[in-house]
Amino acid sequence: MARRKKIYEGKAKIIYEGPEPGTIVQYFKDDATAFNAEKKDVIEGKGVLNNRLSEFFMMGLNNVGVPTHFLKRLNMREQLCRSCEIIPLEIIVRNYAAGSMSKRLGIEEGTQLPRPIVEYCYKDDKLGDPLVSEEHIAAFGWASQHDMDDIVALALRVNDFMSGIMFGVGIKLIDFKIEIGRVYDGDFQRLVVADEISPDSCRLWDIETGEKLDKDVFRRDLGNLADAYTEVARRLGVMPKQAPQPTKPTLIN
Repeated sequence: MARRKKIYEGKAKIIYEGPEPGTIVQYFKDDATAFNAEKKDVIEGKGVLNNRLSEFFMMGLNNVGVPTHFLKRLNMREQLCRSCEIIPLEIIVRNYAAGSMSKRLGIEEGTQLPRPIVEYCYKDDKLGDPLVSEEHIAAFGWASQHDMDDIVALALRVNDFMSGIMFGVGIKLIDFKIEIGRVYDGDFQRLVVADEISPDSCRLWDIETGEKLDKDVFRRDLGNLADAYTEVARRLGVMPKQAPQPTKPTLIN
């Protein structure tokens, strides 16, 4: 492949210019980070798993009418996406209390919330992605009220889709975060789900055992992260239950 221009490198992905105007290529790295990159490691195969899982979720969303920036997977680590202007917010949807919400509000982890709760964090690693309100978003012009209405609608539709998919394979969707981008068609603007959806950006618990199948395995030293992600991929049919064993060629007389 010809040398490409790198646009941006984050903690888990590298973004390159795409082959056509208005496109980008997302490359999924094996790097794992937690606590705003204070904890780091390289997990062999993590990028491949996240690429395949994000493809699965993004294609599913496209198929049910939720617009995303995903176009197609290029290979085991890369996918082609529409270029979009990322709104500088992480949109978090919580179905059960966990993580920072449990710490902030003193709610036991795993407590089901009365309804899905949508929260917003300002995307800035130097500040630790602080929690912000719709008042902050409006005051600083990060998104209009019309945008916010569309963002909440998109986030809840993603939640409905993801919750159903996960429940069907015995996994409880505790919470997740997404990013939203603006795509321009001439003077017309529309919002799409961007970045990725993977176990890096979701909390996933086994319904029966409560076993964690997400990045909390890495954050809390609960086991092998690649094994947890592989289990999610296996249940969803993204990977075969058992990889075919290599066979030796036989000579025929």
